[in-house]
Amino acid sequence: MEYSVNKGIGRTVEYKGLKAQYLFIFAGGLIADFILFVILYMCGVQQGLCIGFGAISASVLVWYTFHLNGKYGQYGLMKLTSVKYRPRYIINRLRVRNILKGGCR
Repeated sequence: MEYSVNKGIGRTVEYKGLKAQYLFIFAGGLIADFILFVILYMCGVQQGLCIGFGAISASVLVWYTFHLNGKYGQYGLMKLTSVKYRPRYIINRLRVRNILKGGCR
């Protein structure tokens, strides 16, 4: 079975429909899930509980990543984070007569 990862120069990385930052969130989440599974197993938690936790958390991660990818698209998460840095309103403290004259202050 052969998978194509890169679709051309200058285009974003895409794999199975996941684009850009979602691909990295997906991979990082699966690695973190695996590390948590290993830590739980090494601490002596029951094997069935570890496998169940790992399978459920990986399934939720896969579903949520594809959901975000479909909902927001390639640059959607960056747009959502940029909203936090945009001012809600602009304060203008110039006097009305200075605004009408065209002066700065």
